[in-house]
Amino acid sequence: MTHFDKFFGLKAITLSAALSMTAGLALAGDNNVSTGQILDALKPKPATRGLSAGPQTDPAVQAKESTFLNTVRNRSTRSLSTGEREQIAELAATKPKIDLEIQFDYNSADIAKTSMTSVQALGKALSDPALKGSTFVVAGHTDATGGEEYNQGLSERRADTIKKYLVQNYGLNATDLVTVGYGETKLKDTANGADPVNRRVQVVNMDTKTASK
Repeated sequence: MTHFDKFFGLKAITLSAALSMTAGLALAGDNNVSTGQILDALKPKPATRGLSAGPQTDPAVQAKESTFLNTVRNRSTRSLSTGEREQIAELAATKPKIDLEIQFDYNSADIAKTSMTSVQALGKALSDPALKGSTFVVAGHTDATGGEEYNQGLSERRADTIKKYLVQNYGLNATDLVTVGYGETKLKDTANGADPVNRRVQVVNMDTKTASK
């Protein structure tokens, strides 16, 4: 190999390494979402004329859901029973929602700096007139590292951290934010319980009103 070939070979390796690092940084920021994306995900879906009323539009069902939400609206996150947490999850399954990969420092309820953009976008979205009057569930999740009891408490603290940030920085009504923790019971990546993607926050629009066309 000539000196010329060696020189350009080293240059190619260096450039390749630099590009790999840049790609890694770009991917690291891809988990942040915009205010518009959150708004689109959380807006109630319109009901179409001509379709029979489903559970979401049944007044009796709406009343039952509202009654339940009122029982947990002003409760502390840690006071919720397992049954109440599961009931919230059951209701949330049919509601507009978004799963935000809001990362937290390891073994901490402190929001990671890399996720502040998403948290701020969430605050702007929930403050938007399009979502005014809605009640939102803020659900905290952990990875599977550590004990179940510890992770349950950690997920509750993380949900509380998001609620506190939204109330303090965006003027949201604390009673419109119902926080719940699920610990490691609802992993996003069940094949890899320790993956950081499991440390996340899900936000659900629990408003039962739907627009008609």
